[in-house]
Formats: sequence, C-alpha cells, structure tokens
Amino acid sequence: MRCNDQILRLKILSYFMFHGLDSTQPQQIFRYLPVLSFTESYIYQLDSLNEKMLNSTSYEVAFSERGSKDADMRLISMFHNVFKNDPFRPLAGVLEFHGLLTKRIEQQFKCGEEYWALERGLCSAIIDRKEIHVEDVIKAIHLKSFDYRVLNLLLYQLRGEQVNELHMDFLSVSEFLVEVADDLFDYEDDVVENNFNILRMFVRIYGASAPTMLAKHITEAEEKYNAMLKTLDSQLSLNYQRRCEEATKEGGNKSGHPLGTWNIPPLILDEELYRSNLLDPK
Repeated sequence: MRCNDQILRLKILSYFMFHGLDSTQPQQIFRYLPVLSFTESYIYQLDSLNEKMLNSTSYEVAFSERGSKDADMRLISMFHNVFKNDPFRPLAGVLEFHGLLTKRIEQQFKCGEEYWALERGLCSAIIDRKEIHVEDVIKAIHLKSFDYRVLNLLLYQLRGEQVNELHMDFLSVSEFLVEVADDLFDYEDDVVENNFNILRMFVRIYGASAPTMLAKHITEAEEKYNAMLKTLDSQLSLNYQRRCEEATKEGGNKSGHPLGTWNIPPLILDEELYRSNLLDPK
C-alpha cells in the first residue's frame, strides 16, 4: 500500500516530542514506524479512492490518467462495497489482534467516515449549485485531521502510556490551522478536482466576502493556539515552535510566525468557467 509520507514525516518530527521521543534517533523512529506506516497507508488508500469518486459530478466512476482504467474501476467498486459496511473493519481487526485498538481510536475511525460523507455531500452540492451550511464546513475541517489523531493515539498505545488530554487538545487546534493553511495552498487544485477545501466552501457561501469570514475563524484559532501554547511545558513549547518554524521554511515560507503567514489566493467565483478555461485555454 502507498503511504502519505508527508503526514508520517510531520508525525515523526512534530508529534514524537509530545511522547518524549527524539525524532533524530533512528532506533526510536523505526521501533514504531511499521505500525504507523501501515495505518496511515490504509487510511490514505481510502481517502484517495474517496477523492476519485469526487472527481465525477454524479458519483460515477472517475479515472485518473495514471494506471489502468479497469484497475481503478475495480478499486472504486470495492471501496463502494466496503464503505457501505465498515471501511475501517480490516484495519481495526489488525490493530485489535496486536492489542492496539482502543475505543478512542474506534471513535476517530467514525470521525473519518463522517468526514468523507460530509466531503461527498458538500462537494456534490457545490457542483449541483445547491445550498451548503457553514456549520457543516467547520465540522468537516475539524474532522479532516482524524488520521493525525489516530496515529497519535496509536503511539500512546504502543508506548503503554495514558493519553495526555492537554496535548491532544493543543494539537487539535494546531491541526485545524495546518489544515486551513494546506487548503489555501491547494485551493486551485481542489476546485479542479472537486475536493473539499475550506476556502472553496466559504466562497460558495459568502462569495467575495469569503476571505474576511475565513480570517475570523483563523484569528479565533490562533488566539486559542497561543493561549494553550503557554500551558505546555516550557521546553516542549519551545521545541514545538522551533519545529513549526522549520516546517514553514522547508515549505518556502520564511515568516517568523510559527504557522507561517496567511496568503489567500485569488478567489474562483465561477468554478465551471475556471475548469472550462483550463480545458480549453483558447
């Protein structure tokens, strides 16, 4: 199975410190990497198949240019069948066999199912020019990071430790800000591919006022982030801020802000025209 290497890297470099682990020590990384990699790979496959379904406006099979169409159709058909029952059942079975499955991990699996359902509903509504609600959009962006939380909870279980609720709450706020930043970066691609994107949803709801409305949510989250950062152990707080600064620099952003600057891309007010122009530039 393929794996989202970016998420695993973020997990190792940014989250290991919350478990007292040193991400520069290979023996510490590889001790937990097999389970984390397998779990993220499984979730990544489901998420990728869900996005392939979204590429079709009527939930018909959509194919990427890579690979065989027959193979894609078989995979998507299989996903349809699994999703109707319990898409996480095989993964849960493996984790349970190894004594790693907990109620909280199962709860995050439910969050994943709910996110995919919201994503399909919201993206379908946009294509069909139907009304969407900001409450569903905000709920979806918070649910979107469920895989980060699954991996973090797994690490607690692998180490035989109790979950640190303060750390989980803090990381939840941080995850929201990271998801928003990623959506701003991926905005044009998400419009073309009909994927969930918070800016795309806000444009559908608020039109040209979308950046202003989104800025309010970002400001509220940043205030909460900064307040919770002060509740962390001083060394942990410092290490996390340094890691965030490193991450923004690695991404080409030299801002001193721990989560980078907020750059809102030009709004796409007419998605159909935008996609049409890409297909036929003339």
